[in-house]
Amino acid sequence: MREEFLFMEVEQARQEILASIETLEPEEVPLLEALGRTLAEDVLAGENIPPFDNSAMDGYAVRAADVADAGPDQPVVLAVQADLPAGTAPAEPLRPGAAIRIMTGAPMPPGADAVVPFEQTDEGTTGARRATGEVRIMRAVRPGDNVRRAGEDVRRGELVIQRGTLLRPPEIGLLASLARPRVRVTRRPRVAVLATGDELVDIDQPLAPGKIRNSNSYSNYAQVLKYGGIPLLLPIARDTVAEVTDRIEQGIAQGADLFLTSGGVSVGDYDLVKRVLHQLGHIDFWQVRMQPGKPMAFGHLRGVPLLGLPGNPVSAMVVFEQFARPAILKMQGRRQLRKPEIEATLLDDAKSYADRVRFLRAIVTQDITGQWTARLTGPQGSGILSSMVRANGLAIIPKQPGKVSAGTRVWVQMLDWPEVE
Repeated sequence: MREEFLFMEVEQARQEILASIETLEPEEVPLLEALGRTLAEDVLAGENIPPFDNSAMDGYAVRAADVADAGPDQPVVLAVQADLPAGTAPAEPLRPGAAIRIMTGAPMPPGADAVVPFEQTDEGTTGARRATGEVRIMRAVRPGDNVRRAGEDVRRGELVIQRGTLLRPPEIGLLASLARPRVRVTRRPRVAVLATGDELVDIDQPLAPGKIRNSNSYSNYAQVLKYGGIPLLLPIARDTVAEVTDRIEQGIAQGADLFLTSGGVSVGDYDLVKRVLHQLGHIDFWQVRMQPGKPMAFGHLRGVPLLGLPGNPVSAMVVFEQFARPAILKMQGRRQLRKPEIEATLLDDAKSYADRVRFLRAIVTQDITGQWTARLTGPQGSGILSSMVRANGLAIIPKQPGKVSAGTRVWVQMLDWPEVE
């Protein structure tokens, strides 16, 4: 019996998938393992950063009033009361008419309200203080000059980082400043990756007549890893119900949170994935109005969502970008799921279709005036994996009969730009 397909627009299919995807539970990890993870808690500051007023410069802590009349031709001479390196607490308050030599980050002494940088004293050129015990101040300062105030960066009790934030190096550093050796993040999804087909051989096996290398498992594995998932690579499943079933069972046993299959979701006589999926769960088969990558499947196996990708290598990767990528990000609690898009001038004619959107591999560049252009990588067949290697974007050719001419402005989905939070 011929399989019935639902026909869907790209955005409709994306929303259908995302509506059934749940964010995974949180877990606590060491801070140094949290990079690229999604914060699963609001972080409030338990202390001020910095915790005390401190010097922003190497120089001399002074009373601004004592040097109010200082200038290059009328320096103010102050006695040097003490040396204060970073990490040392002041031993006594600053006396009127004196200065304390201070290093960047050292606490401001009581009584001092400004710092004069070395460059604005005679020490900047002659080393006079070391010889005389005095310093000549060549420029006036105002109260607060070159001083970092307590809580200037973060105030105690302040909401510093919101739940759902992607943890980048700056967030890791800020959490360290707040004495957070461990942090709660959303668990990374375990994604089972399964390629199906009698024609496939693995990369360490010799080719035989009629066989092709299994590239989908490896490209999809890498895509899962790129977007924060934990890929579970399953052995190739041959076109038998028993073998496809066995591979699905292996993925479930390994705790998969999401299944990705490639191949077996079209209308061919040996596309047995459909039959197995119907036996093990509820699966819908879709014809998405896009090219490449029209045939697709989505549903659940024993409560685990499954996305069935096409078998052609480019189709599998493009469909992954449109549907699997946002699903994996949502599982991690990410807030921004859409791929960045820019408007660019298409430099080549491109065939268009009245009934489907095309995603064409393109090389996107920016000229000296700031204008973006998109040049197609060459032949756009769904088996030409090298077109993905050359591309840094997918030019989106809208539905219309005929063609889109060179010079037309089109939207381009940038493949390697991160989603903006």
